[in-house]
Amino acid sequence: MKITPYKIKKGIRYLKHYGPKAFFNRLRDKMEPDQVPYGPWFERYRAKEEELLHQRKGWKKFAYQPMISIIVPCYQTPEKYLLEMMESVCEQSYGNWQLCLMDATPSDTVERIVHSYCKKRQETRILYHHLEKNMGISGNTNAGLQAAQGEWVGFLDHDDLLAPEALYEMVALMNRKLELEVIYSDEDQVEETKQGLKHKKPHFKPDFSPDLLCSNNYITHFLCVKDNVLKQVGGFRKEFDGAQDYDFILRCTESAKGIGHVPRVLYHWRVHSNSTADNPLSKTYAYEAGQRALQEHLVRTGRKGEVSQLPHFGFYRVRYAVEGEPLVSILIPNKDQWSVLRRCLDSVQKSTYHNYEIIIIENNSVEEETFAYYKELLGESEEPYGTGVLPGGQRVQVVVWEKGFNYSAINNFGASFANGSYFILLNNDIEIITKDWIEEMLGNCQRPEVGVVGARLYYPDNTIQHAGIVVGIDGIAANMFPGLRRGQEGYYHKAAIQLNYSAVTAACMMVSRKVFEEIHGLEEKLTVAFNDLDFCLRVGKAGYLVVYHPFVEAYHYESKTRGLEDTEEKMRRFWEEIEFIRTRWIDLLKQGDPYYNPNFSLKKCNYALKP
Repeated sequence: MKITPYKIKKGIRYLKHYGPKAFFNRLRDKMEPDQVPYGPWFERYRAKEEELLHQRKGWKKFAYQPMISIIVPCYQTPEKYLLEMMESVCEQSYGNWQLCLMDATPSDTVERIVHSYCKKRQETRILYHHLEKNMGISGNTNAGLQAAQGEWVGFLDHDDLLAPEALYEMVALMNRKLELEVIYSDEDQVEETKQGLKHKKPHFKPDFSPDLLCSNNYITHFLCVKDNVLKQVGGFRKEFDGAQDYDFILRCTESAKGIGHVPRVLYHWRVHSNSTADNPLSKTYAYEAGQRALQEHLVRTGRKGEVSQLPHFGFYRVRYAVEGEPLVSILIPNKDQWSVLRRCLDSVQKSTYHNYEIIIIENNSVEEETFAYYKELLGESEEPYGTGVLPGGQRVQVVVWEKGFNYSAINNFGASFANGSYFILLNNDIEIITKDWIEEMLGNCQRPEVGVVGARLYYPDNTIQHAGIVVGIDGIAANMFPGLRRGQEGYYHKAAIQLNYSAVTAACMMVSRKVFEEIHGLEEKLTVAFNDLDFCLRVGKAGYLVVYHPFVEAYHYESKTRGLEDTEEKMRRFWEEIEFIRTRWIDLLKQGDPYYNPNFSLKKCNYALKP
């Protein structure tokens, strides 16, 4: 990274905002070299002229050929940027479009450039309107919506660029999925250099992730919305200027019957010293507007929660309110390792939520100290099994699973003793860090659309052990960000913001009794591995969301109870369970995880680009 006076000045601003510790963690993230550099990667995968020629000839074969009106509010746009923006639209491989330029520039500078360009190209699809007054970004965009004639509307900033295949790819998806009413694509940033435009900072996005959208306006560009949705939501709102697109996207996704994603870089966001892309500190009012937009979204969708801004501008945290004080049953399988179990229970008893019970599922312990600890828990009981009361007044029960180790069966057995409306599956080698962890998980789990909530787990050396699970990595699935230092946040802060994954680990996971019983608990054919993966995938298939909650933190002293896969019998069982998952979820493995962009590697767990 080249050091310039501007970047030094920018760094000083960031240091003042974030503080030394967070600043240096952010700097460390930025300084780590890309495993696959994006510039050459982009050149390798961008649409080549042969592909574009095929698209230009083939788009008229689409059964559905909607006109797409592209709205561009203009204000004192530099001539170079204006010309390049118009050229990027005119070079589209899909031909049925309309470019609506809404110009609030006081002079006729932009108008003359546009008319000259259209005359030179004999281009009739560009509609220019000079606005009598500058109504702000929302009002100027709404003027474009009034002028638009297309069945779909796309949005483009006056200094940004569309990839030549952008509209073609959008319409191709419309033809494959006729139910879609909102579609977005991946994007990157472009910067002027002596060698021409440099492509950098790609934003490869998941398919629609409601929780990610409540953490950050990840959809942004390129966005296309069907006209019937526009009529329902009523355009942009001036009171959210600065975050008018975030407010608009939230309302559109609330109304749309289907939301689609094209996993290709179709939009190039131009970076210069005055742009928000390069200097987020330049528009702090925008993030306050985003906070208000998100708060209103919660109200409209009937969810009770409080929105706050995170240190990284444009990122938010929603604390969902807990309704009532339902009983939570904490299920903990255990075999010996009494000191590990004590550490776990001591951390649980520091919780600020008090209406819980603990069910320890004893599984073939042999150490006398373990049974002595059970008696202590139960109140110096003569028997190591039965029911007791913790110092905080919570019920604790030790039940016995007499068969061999089967994680799924043990937890299903423990659930049969549970009285709570919500279950927490908790490994005995977990030490809770977050004192209000139960409230945090419960507030999410009470949302009717949510099935499972998972946590951010660390190894004892303060590196990440689990920050969500992606299907397909290493052939089956893998935890994300293993080894990332605590305090670092990873690709687009994904280790540190709430979002949706296909799965989370059952080492620390909450699920409602209703959902647990609806999908008949854990799959008992999966005795050790992948039972949490399969459980979450079945929850997702039943129509619920799986939520990764990074603000619930714990240490995970992994595999102390179970031991290693170091015998022939264990290895055989492990491969049998892999085959079970491959058979049951073969379609998902072939199609790819919807919450993981196909441009990412299936060998790395840190959102590295595929080679």
